[in-house]
Amino acid sequence: MTIAELNNQGIYFEDSGGNGSPIVFMHGFLMDHEMFDPQVAVLTPRYRCVRFDARAFGQTQWDGQPFTLHDTAADCIGLMDHLKIAKATIIGMSQGGFAALRLALKHPDRVKALVLIATQAGTDGEEFNVGFRGMRDTWREHGPIPDLLEGNANMILGPKEGKETGPLWEKWIPKWQNQAGERIFHAVNNCADRDDITEQMEQITIPSLVIHGEADEGAPISVGEALDKALPNSKGLLRVPGASHAVNLSHPQAVNSSLVEFLNEYG
Repeated sequence: MTIAELNNQGIYFEDSGGNGSPIVFMHGFLMDHEMFDPQVAVLTPRYRCVRFDARAFGQTQWDGQPFTLHDTAADCIGLMDHLKIAKATIIGMSQGGFAALRLALKHPDRVKALVLIATQAGTDGEEFNVGFRGMRDTWREHGPIPDLLEGNANMILGPKEGKETGPLWEKWIPKWQNQAGERIFHAVNNCADRDDITEQMEQITIPSLVIHGEADEGAPISVGEALDKALPNSKGLLRVPGASHAVNLSHPQAVNSSLVEFLNEYG
């Protein structure tokens, strides 16, 4: 197990190594580094692929204290320092995208290019967060009951009966069944209590690519459209028909094709 002691955490990471241009991946809520398996399989060995588990998820040895997206950005920079990576393309999905945007604002000199998957600069609104916090509290009190697991799977992965998405249920639901309520409590707060950075998007002049599923119920396609318009150096929005939130998992072919094209030019 590869652990880096950073910011009082034991950050689990995987590094493909090699001399290729580095890419650092940051995963979404309820996920871990494995959500980028389809991308790493295509990008290695041409690129050096680094991915890590955020606090409260995966194999990272989290200290149990509250944390924010700014802490995740700091963990990413700390890992880059640990690996002697001066500058990298940052790929963030959902929660990881929230952190990637904050990283790009604070450390623009460390980011070569930015790929933002199923994410946004704004907040989710009170109605969404009431439900999100309700899920948090239920998980903390009763554990990962079937209603919670299936509701999250539908929203994040897509329908159970889907040809592409059904196998994802088989992989990810067993992982979620092992998630302790205390971890979910702090992970939800990390997302639900985030600040709105929409007005700061004009400061991010790094070449960027926005990727979004058209059937995303966790973050509607409209927020991807807004992000694409707000970023002054966005190279476009990839809209993936029929794709839910974890578009890079359910529709890897479409995502990888656009990603490789973008990285060949800017990464």
